[in-house]
Amino acid sequence: MIRPALPALASALLFGASTPFAKLLLGEVGPQVLAGLLYLGSGLGLAALLAGRRLLGRPAAESPLRLADLPWLIAVVLTGGVAAPLLLMIGLATTPASVAALMLNLEGLATLGIAWAVFRESVDRRLLLGAFAILAGAALLSWQPDGGGGAVGWGAVAIAAACLAWGVDNNLTRRLSGADPVQLAALKGLVAGVVNLTIGLALGGALPAVPVLAGAAVVGLLGYGASLVLFILGLRTLGTARTGAYFSTAPFLGALLAVTMLGEPAGWQLGASALLMAVGLWLHLAERHQHHHEHQPIEHEHAHSHDAHHQHHEGETPPGPHAHRHTHDRLPHAHPHHPDLHHRHGHSKESP
Repeated sequence: MIRPALPALASALLFGASTPFAKLLLGEVGPQVLAGLLYLGSGLGLAALLAGRRLLGRPAAESPLRLADLPWLIAVVLTGGVAAPLLLMIGLATTPASVAALMLNLEGLATLGIAWAVFRESVDRRLLLGAFAILAGAALLSWQPDGGGGAVGWGAVAIAAACLAWGVDNNLTRRLSGADPVQLAALKGLVAGVVNLTIGLALGGALPAVPVLAGAAVVGLLGYGASLVLFILGLRTLGTARTGAYFSTAPFLGALLAVTMLGEPAGWQLGASALLMAVGLWLHLAERHQHHHEHQPIEHEHAHSHDAHHQHHEGETPPGPHAHRHTHDRLPHAHPHHPDLHHRHGHSKESP
């Protein structure tokens, strides 16, 4: 099932592509200030999109965030937008870059582990093997045997904590994946941008020249904002574990772009990483999860078109995707599915 995976893969592509462009900007601005500018570019760009949509009278076919979503939204912003970047900056201050790059792959493991162990998302051996192949490719890509040693210590602990925070963030964001992803990504970008930029300036950083500011805004809007919107759409259709695994291809995609754009050497690691990730992606894309399952009655709100799970209108059915609160009746049936908004059921040992 390739189509449901496209948003997650596109999210990884945009985020991976942002890395070499951000590397170009790092020569002009410090890392903490740049992190703030990238998040602000994301938040302001998406907020402008929302404002333009309203001015043109074109409401999105998405459910807005509601008051009941506020606790989850606060948790998402604090873990993924504030705590994780801050912990990463603390860790980078005392950790060799080669060690830090390798450790950042822990985010994928944290995302998968939390989805599987805490939220009981269905993950079979095939999916686990595919995820570990993708993560092994990312780890191999960032391994630098001649990149310098040095004590790991508390810096590595801080980076591991950042990865854990992002893993928690990814799983909590799934609880909000039925809401408007542009609105969610805009709020997260604005808060994270203000916090990181404030910290960066307080630590002695300075704002760069206007062309660099504009470049950071564009990179942030595409690599952080649009990427997060697509990641949320992936969570909606694939669940957290699978979306996190696909997103783990971002380091390879970024490295591939760096080879073509910056002229960096393409060593054996890039080829071996490509092979591992290709195996992992094949294991995921060839998945066909089907069994008899029963949907329990539920009332919720999200963007939808009318399919086998949405037959709640009497009379004429509204054309195209639309959003409103609706009720699902009990429905037992069998068909191929992912752990999407309507398939977050448990699995017995006999279920595939």
